Amino acid sequence: MKTTTIAFAAALAAASLGTASTADAATLTAKNGMTLYVFDRDVDGKPSCYFVCAVRWPPYLAKPGVTMGKGWSKVDRTNGTVQWAYHGKPLYFYAGDTKKGDTKGNGLGGVWHVVSG
Repeated sequence: MKTTTIAFAAALAAASLGTASTADAATLTAKNGMTLYVFDRDVDGKPSCYFVCAVRWPPYLAKPGVTMGKGWSKVDRTNGTVQWAYHGKPLYFYAGDTKKGDTKGNGLGGVWHVVSG
C-alpha cells in the first residue's frame, strides 16, 4: 500500500507540471483536472508540507519559465523545487482524489481546503 501511495503521489506531482484552469467558479483545478487545495499551516506563503505530508498531499509543482494569470505566483520549497501558489497560498493535490473533480481532501483535519477560483 505504501509503495502504491508513493507511486501515485509521484505520478500526480509529475502530471501537475503545467498550467491550471477552473473546472467551475467554485473549484480550482490543475491542467490535469485534479482539484487543488491549500493548507492552513502554511504561513506567510511558505510551504510547510514535506516528507510524509507531501506523499499524501503532493505539491503542485511549477516548470521553470512558465507563468500563469493574475493571482498566480511561484514559491520555493526547501528541497529545491518550485511550487505554484494562488493569491500567495501554496497549492497541493490530495492523493486520495483518484479522478477529475474529486474533492475528498476538502476539510480533512480541519486544515485542508479546496481552492476557489
